[in-house]
Amino acid sequence: MGISRRRFLRAAAIAGALLSPCSVAWADTYPSKRITFVVPFAPGGGLDTLARVLAEGMRPLLGQPIVIENVAGADGTIGTGRVAQAAPDGYTFVVGAWNTHVTNAAIFSLSYDVVKDFEPVALLPDAPMVLITKKSVPANNLSEFVAWLKKDAGKPSLGTAGIGSPPDLLGHLLRKQSGAEFGLVPYRGAGPALQDVVAGQIDAMFINIAAAQPHIAAGSVKALGITSEARMPITPDIPTMQEAGLRGFTFAYWAALFAPKGTPADIIQKINLAVTQTLNDPAIKKRLEAQGFEIPSRDRQSPAALAAYQKAEIEKWWPVIKASGIKPH
Repeated sequence: MGISRRRFLRAAAIAGALLSPCSVAWADTYPSKRITFVVPFAPGGGLDTLARVLAEGMRPLLGQPIVIENVAGADGTIGTGRVAQAAPDGYTFVVGAWNTHVTNAAIFSLSYDVVKDFEPVALLPDAPMVLITKKSVPANNLSEFVAWLKKDAGKPSLGTAGIGSPPDLLGHLLRKQSGAEFGLVPYRGAGPALQDVVAGQIDAMFINIAAAQPHIAAGSVKALGITSEARMPITPDIPTMQEAGLRGFTFAYWAALFAPKGTPADIIQKINLAVTQTLNDPAIKKRLEAQGFEIPSRDRQSPAALAAYQKAEIEKWWPVIKASGIKPH
């Protein structure tokens, strides 16, 4: 009987441990190892810049390193798809954006659902795009640039971060509003396209102001217009696209953090808290704003607010994308 009793007590202890609330266990132990933020674009773009600043600020709050993994290709669908299939254990997130979690679903045949296969975590800063050209383009403002495009109809080319990316859709919008014809060349992310504009291999592109600012300041590219509604404090000399002559040509590229579907709610809340605390840090805010990012208000940073915003953006942009006839190729 003694042996049976010992076995019973041991079994009871094991059962008791197994029946402990999972949320309590997660809260006490998470995170216990490094966390990966997948950036579904090449290094050097605005989303990559934002992810690295965010990860740096969150590390001391979470007590674990955050590794940035760039998984580029197909306008972010490859990296985003990888996270959709990742274990929902709180150790893999995607730094998604307007295209990865809104417009791509209207363009590509995806192996995942941009809403149903993810848990919204937090809305991140957004940034306008700026139209830049290589130094040798014979234009110093938007009007001169449009005139040059029309003069050499079909010959100039604008780089994009992929089919359906913000630079691509803004290129289509520029064609429509200006009446100019030019080629759109898809790259595996904004970073490689920017490198080719700086090197003079391609004529122009729309790109996140954060990524373009160092090159604008250095004089290695020309900046003709920004897609914000008002001029940016960090680039007061760059007119808005509206000021430069294209009425209604406004756009802000937003980013957000998403987890695989099924990630425990307490983990989502813990990561959300780390994000909001980081974005509220004066040093981080100053650093991001100096690079052209605009931080969303605190009430817009919750998981529920992000879910509502994503839904509204889908309802706004899917009809526009489908009407434009953009197809992957």
